[in-house]
Amino acid sequence: MVRLPGGDVLVTSRDTAAITRINLSSGAETALGTVSQSVSNVSSGGEAGLLGIAASPDFASDRLLFVYHSTGSDNRVARLRYEESAPAGSQLSGYTAVLTGIPHAVHHNGGGLAFGPDAMLYASTGDASQSSRSQDRNDLGGKILRMTPSGQPASGNPFSGSVVWTLGHRNVQGMAWDAQGRMWASEFGDHQADELNLIEKGRNYGWPDVEGTGGGSGLTDPVATWGTDVDSPSGIAIAGGSVWMAALRGARLWRVPLAGTKLVADPASFLQGSHGRLRSVLALDDHTLLVGTSNTDGRSQPGSGDDRLLELKVT
Repeated sequence: MVRLPGGDVLVTSRDTAAITRINLSSGAETALGTVSQSVSNVSSGGEAGLLGIAASPDFASDRLLFVYHSTGSDNRVARLRYEESAPAGSQLSGYTAVLTGIPHAVHHNGGGLAFGPDAMLYASTGDASQSSRSQDRNDLGGKILRMTPSGQPASGNPFSGSVVWTLGHRNVQGMAWDAQGRMWASEFGDHQADELNLIEKGRNYGWPDVEGTGGGSGLTDPVATWGTDVDSPSGIAIAGGSVWMAALRGARLWRVPLAGTKLVADPASFLQGSHGRLRSVLALDDHTLLVGTSNTDGRSQPGSGDDRLLELKVT
């Protein structure tokens, strides 16, 4: 999900490749169109398709959207123009791939996409089920990437001529920045520990050499961890002094209270089992969250009205 300057929210649908505009005041939905170049592998039990979405920092004037999506052979970041004056269902035009060659597989395709406070574009990738990719600086898998809007390595990146910002990740989907400009990311573990990480330039987060804490010299430990049965973290947002993390397998919303970069209390869970798998979290302001469910993804039994967006007040 991404919020537009006027307050409406755009939502991607992984398997249909659709982008929908939601008016939060009325609940009205407008179909903008589909990213026809996007390919889902849900029929194989997969996780690929139309994933992350971000709006240009200059969206009010340039009308540019960015998406992270899968093709039959890779994952990629692409640019689209949103032509609001065009008929509903055909408002997306000018598809241009800006970064290609992100590894693709049935599982671990990453998919997070967001502009940071520095106006650079960040993408989170998975190891595409080949864990050795995560430690290879020349491979785009298992990384957080930082690039210009045209897909070029951003100035100040840690490795010359590379879009790689951090390495040693297994499968990152959620990214968010706090009020001080610090970057946070959620990460799917294997069998031991899911993670919340403080993301810092050039750091190595350990996968596959370590899962969870205890990585030792040269590796960065997570700020918080969970057992994989109660989490499987996807989207995150920051509001009310906490990180809020959507859990898929855990079917709950985690609140992670922080003071600066330190965990100040045990994480607490909300909505446990009441809405099924939770995929996305968007902070509308410091006290309001929008949470998206993910029950039609082939891994659970959809309920009446799935999938849906939930608006929550937090303190």
